[in-house]
Amino acid sequence: MIIQYIDTPEKLAELCQSIKNESWIALDTEFLREKTYYPKFCLLQIATPEWVACVDPLVLRDLTPLFEVLYDENITKVLHACRQDLEIFYQITGRVMAPVFDTQIAAPLLGFQENPGYAMLVSSFLNVNLSKAHTRTDWSERPLNQDQIQYAADDVIYLCKIYQKMTAQLEKLGRLDWLKQDFEILTDPALYQIDPEQAWLRIRGKNKLTGRQLSIVQLLAQWREMTAQQSNRPRNWLMRDDILFELAKLQPVTVAELAKIRQINDGLIRRHGKVLCDLVKQGRERAPTPLNEKGRPGKKGARQEAVLDVLTAVVRIRSEENALNPVILAGRKDLERLLDGDPETPVLHGWRYSMVGKELEGLLQGQLALRISPDTVSLTPSVAMPVAE
Repeated sequence: MIIQYIDTPEKLAELCQSIKNESWIALDTEFLREKTYYPKFCLLQIATPEWVACVDPLVLRDLTPLFEVLYDENITKVLHACRQDLEIFYQITGRVMAPVFDTQIAAPLLGFQENPGYAMLVSSFLNVNLSKAHTRTDWSERPLNQDQIQYAADDVIYLCKIYQKMTAQLEKLGRLDWLKQDFEILTDPALYQIDPEQAWLRIRGKNKLTGRQLSIVQLLAQWREMTAQQSNRPRNWLMRDDILFELAKLQPVTVAELAKIRQINDGLIRRHGKVLCDLVKQGRERAPTPLNEKGRPGKKGARQEAVLDVLTAVVRIRSEENALNPVILAGRKDLERLLDGDPETPVLHGWRYSMVGKELEGLLQGQLALRISPDTVSLTPSVAMPVAE
């Protein structure tokens, strides 16, 4: 298959015309993020079973005509692990591309582990081992050589083939429609909007902090996120998480006190020392945003553990019936969250809800009853016991 390299407005116009005639296309991007806060968009690969193209966004400064057709809701965009790709498009256009089909999300419905890598799918579906020759390529360098272009194009060429095989199998199993909600979630703009005030929620270890320490970490994380965005530099280049915790622990309120902390470099003190001390002062004087404990499984008593065992048994049965790994359908922690009333637990959403979540919900609400025989466990509508007079 000949690879079209799109680096002129004329070639781009021809490509857009080709895309308009398709019901679905495979997409992939190459980008760099090691030295920037926002991903640097370096290459866009597009393919169908008949053609493949690589679009050069570093040469073509105006991709408006391309995005107009890519955002056509009559064309399904097929990607693998699409969050970062969709983030790039959102940052450029301010809109989320839809509809999408993510092969990583769909794969567990065919018996794969959760979040399988692309190389695993290529090997399993196509018996092809992907080359790793250009995994460390600097995609911002120009010109790209033919091997690099072929390497990038192969991703979408194989993605087309995987999509066709995957959808045929899902349709045969009657599971294709189960993915609708999972894919719709990916088109929520909130996933790609970065709110500095929420930056502290991504920091590991925050649950061990309380009071002043938590308040300080929250303010420092917000400042770090805003500063990283403004300078377009990785947040950890500015200040690592462990330094945030050190500042929260030691709580320096003067630049002299700040300078005594060994982990902090002179450049950070020189450029931002006063601001950091002011933030520490503010954190000491205000109440922190409370930690959201909803959905965190607590210690269970013997009766609750017994209920979890029953739920686990139902999950295992449904998993065996559908040739799935039970952990993919609902792990123990997912069931604990269900028991705790957490509406965000995965088993209450998408295909998992269709396969077992609705039944588990009915069981917990007393709408379904468990019937046990020597060789199976089944669920039947519950019958209210007569009240004794």
